[in-house]
Order: sequence, then C-alpha cells, then structure tokens
Amino acid sequence: MKAAIALAGLALAAPLAAQAGDAPFFVQEKGKGYASLQGAVDAIGGGSGTILIAPGTYRQCAVQEAGQVAYVAREPGSVVFDGGICEGKAALVLGGRAARVEGLVFQNMRVPDRNGAGIRIEQGDLIVSESLFRDSENGILSAEDPSGTVRIDRSTFSGLGGCEEDHGCSHGLYIGDYGELIVTRSRFERGTGGHYVKSRAPRIEVTGSSFDDTQGRATNYMIDLSNGATGAISGNVFVQGRDKENYSAFIMVAAEGAEHDSAGLAVTGNSAALASGVERSTAFVADESGGTLRIEDNRLGAGIARFEKR
Repeated sequence: MKAAIALAGLALAAPLAAQAGDAPFFVQEKGKGYASLQGAVDAIGGGSGTILIAPGTYRQCAVQEAGQVAYVAREPGSVVFDGGICEGKAALVLGGRAARVEGLVFQNMRVPDRNGAGIRIEQGDLIVSESLFRDSENGILSAEDPSGTVRIDRSTFSGLGGCEEDHGCSHGLYIGDYGELIVTRSRFERGTGGHYVKSRAPRIEVTGSSFDDTQGRATNYMIDLSNGATGAISGNVFVQGRDKENYSAFIMVAAEGAEHDSAGLAVTGNSAALASGVERSTAFVADESGGTLRIEDNRLGAGIARFEKR
C-alpha cells in the first residue's frame, strides 16, 4: 500500500511541451523519450518512474516485472490502447511493486481464452483514475496478492463481460484474492455478460458510483462478493435492465462459499430500481454467508426486496 501512495505523489513538474520531443512515451525522471511503451517500462526497471504518454491510438502493450510505474496520459482521454495484448493477458500486465494508471482508454481487448483485459494486475498495489475500459472481455482482471490493494476512482467500465460455455465468464471488473478493493465515483454500464463487479477480496468499498444495466445484455449481478467480504457499499445508484442471465439479486454475498467473514458488511444509502417498463421480483441483497449484514437507508423501487437469505 505504501508503494501505491508513493506513486500518487510522483511529481509532474516540467512543462509537457518541453518533455515530449517526438517520442510518444516519455520517462520523466530520465528526461528521455521512447518509441515503445515496453522500452519506457524497461528503462524504469526496478526503480520508480512516470511515463507520460502522448495523445494517440496505440496497438502496443507492456509487461512490468518490477518497480513502481505511473502510466499517465498527457491529456486525459486522449490515449487509446486498442487491442494490443501482452502474454495473452492484457495491454498492461503489472507484476511490480506498484502501478498507477491515469487518463487512459483501453478497448477491444480479446484473447483466445476470452479473458483479455485492459489491465492484468498480478501483484502489488494498483491505482486507476480517470480511465475508460470499453468493448472488451474484462476491464481489469487480477491474479492473487493478499497484501495488495486495488483503488479505482472516476473511471468507466462499459461494454464488458461475457459467459461462454467452453471458457467460463469474464466481467467488467474482476478482482481475485487481493487484500482490498476500493471503487469510488465510477460508472459501470452496458454489460455484455458476467458481473459488473466480481471480487474475492476480503474487504470491499464501493461508494458514490453508478451501475446502469439498462442497455446490458445477458448480465448477472451488479456486485458479486464471491466469497464474502466486510466493508461498505454505500451511496451508489443501481438500475437493473431487462436482458438478464440472472436477475435474482443486485448484490450477491458469498455465492461461492463463505471463505471470508461478512459480519458487519454495510450496504447503506444506495438507490436501486428496475429499468422503465421492467416488471419482476428481485432482491437488492442476497446472502449465503450467514453473517449479520447491515442493510439500511436504501431507496428501493417496486419489485425489489430489501434482503433475501439463501
């Protein structure tokens, strides 16, 4: 966690125009530009550095094996990574101490095993802000690092996910056995299968975000805490759409076994509704953990039960 906090403070001091030159990937601390993203990552190596990325569309990818690296668009939203995949996994395969991703767009990430992602975080802390993940199999997919934290702020996940008989499911955001997942001020929309957020982390925070399933296709839960979790889901807006593979709940707790304690999980101050013209019965929170959850002060539309014990 300390590594990620340190990354957040990396200075962007020098004027961007003076830094840029003709190379699209500029390592600020070295004062040097690189033609490829991988070249810039390799130049940082096991140290700490910020890669400033020029506007453009890139079919490139990179593997970070060490160090602390910040991947920052010079102009948020102007840098698009389109379909470039490393190691059959993602555009960014992150296995260093920490990484920060700011202002980038990831799209059209697909691989033969149907688990392509914009970001594959394999270890270390990750901070993502002001980024867009769209029209891919996964937005962000993690391996396992029980000591790591994933933080996502002001980002959008759109047109992601899918379930295929021979390949299992992909999801908008899928965090495995990480220490903690924190999502703030973000948007999930237009899912194409699977869950919008699936997490196996023992601690979760999802606050101030929106889940718009009105244009979703064959989607499942908005939030799936597969093995249970503590933490908070609060101040969010949820709308469940018509085209669902599973509409039985908005939020599901411990559907794949209560490996983590869920006692005290707070689901508070949210708003949930069915899309216009949709009539069905569903549950806002469904639980298989057996823990005592705190479900309070949520505004629920017609057809939505507060809680269902399974």
